[in-house]
Amino acid sequence: MANVPTPHIGAQLGEIAETVIMAGDPLRVKFMAENFLENPVQFNNVRNMLGFTGTYKGKRVSVMGHGMGIPSIGIYSYELFNFYGVKTIIRVGSAGTISKDLNVGDLVIALGSCTNSNYASQYELPGTFAPIADFSLARAAADTCDRLGYHYKVGNVFSSDTFYTENAHNDKWINMGVLAVEMEAPSLYMNAARSGNRALVICTISDNILTGEVTTAEERQTSFTHMMEVAFSLV
Repeated sequence: MANVPTPHIGAQLGEIAETVIMAGDPLRVKFMAENFLENPVQFNNVRNMLGFTGTYKGKRVSVMGHGMGIPSIGIYSYELFNFYGVKTIIRVGSAGTISKDLNVGDLVIALGSCTNSNYASQYELPGTFAPIADFSLARAAADTCDRLGYHYKVGNVFSSDTFYTENAHNDKWINMGVLAVEMEAPSLYMNAARSGNRALVICTISDNILTGEVTTAEERQTSFTHMMEVAFSLV
């Protein structure tokens, strides 16, 4: 953990907490710092990927952006786990539902991630690796949702390398009980597994792929506070 600052994070050792809540949009990170953290101090602005450390109910926690896509969060989470001593990363993001049991605004706790990514090939495993969340985090997140009365589902998501695609094949994932589509979980879960740490992805349904219902960029940035409340409850 001596190779800091890293190429993508400008922090020194000790400036990042052992628990980091991440979001793809740096402006969502700024929103969390301003609305959830006490005495936030910025530790990163490299590539405008903002990061802040403060306290939440007396507990030290950091928030940081991870950008869009499996490779992007793969870089940031690898550096946090392997160079900064981070033990837990919780991603709060958006997802499109392909389940009739989920509506816009509902939460998904991603217990597992199916993917079309080739990220796992680097490990040269003699089979297919199943990227999964830390169960203790997932269970605690579900308990918080129950306590606060938030509608949620726990299960598999499909994490895609492509946002615009020629052949979505959503019906095939629907047939396998997949709840929603997002773009980051596998590399986060694999980096956590490889480094012996913990990770969880909590998503708010931002659009319904089945019906065409969507939310605005501003709504995704500032109004998806339920998943943030659940994430901070895990600190």
